[in-house]
Amino acid sequence: MNSLIVDDNPIARATLSHLAGQVADLNVICEYCTAMEAYNHLQTQNVDLLFLDIEMPEMDGLELTRNLKNKDVVIIFTTSKKEYAVEAFELNVADYMVKPVTPGRFLQAVNKAREIIESRKAEEVQVKNDEFIFVRDSSITRKLMLDDILYAEAMGDYVKFYTPKKEYAIHGTLKSAEEKLPSSRFIRVHRSYIIALDKIDTLQDGGLVIGGKFLPVADAYRKTLNSRMNVF
Repeated sequence: MNSLIVDDNPIARATLSHLAGQVADLNVICEYCTAMEAYNHLQTQNVDLLFLDIEMPEMDGLELTRNLKNKDVVIIFTTSKKEYAVEAFELNVADYMVKPVTPGRFLQAVNKAREIIESRKAEEVQVKNDEFIFVRDSSITRKLMLDDILYAEAMGDYVKFYTPKKEYAIHGTLKSAEEKLPSSRFIRVHRSYIIALDKIDTLQDGGLVIGGKFLPVADAYRKTLNSRMNVF
């Protein structure tokens, strides 16, 4: 797990770094003394875990967390005060450690974060072969046959797969779904849609109909779609 430590107190940073160094699968990439430095880092690089102090100058840890709502980083708060606990957990953080942090308490928090990270990975769309994918539906991982997929739609932090009988929402991006679905059978037609080529009913001005529903086709994708369908 790649992690960042964000704390304006150098002693607190050193303590967390020392504890992290004793966990085999935990790698501290950088240490920052301001929330803004961490924010800028996370705009360009993916990180699994963030050890985040709350009371810092300019931007505090709570504010940073609110500004990272679209990121997949798991957050563990580290603070000297208990009074922020309720607000912190309303932000759906993994844990809340009160300083001074003991080795046992540190491991407890890291184990919680590890479980969350592993769970998120399990929710990703994984193509096993050209016949099916696995999707996580609530707490159950189901096999979804590629032949049943009509189209996929981006919905915020989720991708929804539509079949003739049911819809499945998984945590992830449309880009990740596009990378995993076989390009021989699926094509992106819009920033929000990927469709199964063999499920298209009709092409119309500005879009297509699939499974009885009209979906838009963006101009940037229309030429490729027409070529794949041998439209002339």
